[in-house]
Amino acid sequence: MSEHASTPCPANPDAWREHITAAVLARISTTPQRRHEALRELFRVTRPDLGDDAAMTLAENIPPLVPELHEKWAAMFAARLVETVPGNQVALLCDGAPENGAALTLAYLMFLESERMERQTAEDLEAYRREHPELTEKGRELTDEVLARRNAARKDKAARYAAGKTPRQ
Repeated sequence: MSEHASTPCPANPDAWREHITAAVLARISTTPQRRHEALRELFRVTRPDLGDDAAMTLAENIPPLVPELHEKWAAMFAARLVETVPGNQVALLCDGAPENGAALTLAYLMFLESERMERQTAEDLEAYRREHPELTEKGRELTDEVLARRNAARKDKAARYAAGKTPRQ
């Protein structure tokens, strides 16, 4: 966690917005290894047919979310929180306590799940995709590779199974 995210901030809206943004970004930023593991776990739950190797390959090849977009969304969250929550409550959330950092992160995740932010993230990601068309092709190539590996593994398993069976007498 960053130094700024754990330090109490002065009692003014600009400092609160800065603190909230830093606290959220510090908590949601993880190492590539932790990110890969979380993605692999997600694939295990949502796509159990992929298998461990394919899930890990896919997880390792998914690029991290664009930092500029995360920063934008965290700043939007901070601005909205400061705008809608009474100042004394915002000040409490910005006191530097680990529990309040966790509460801010939870509130941020809930904010991201709002209908407004679902539209906003879709718009931002689409704009980014248009600005970087090479990423679309890379994603298709990766998907094709992972699905081809999965299908090859299934065929291999079926062949091994068939080879082990003997005809009934």
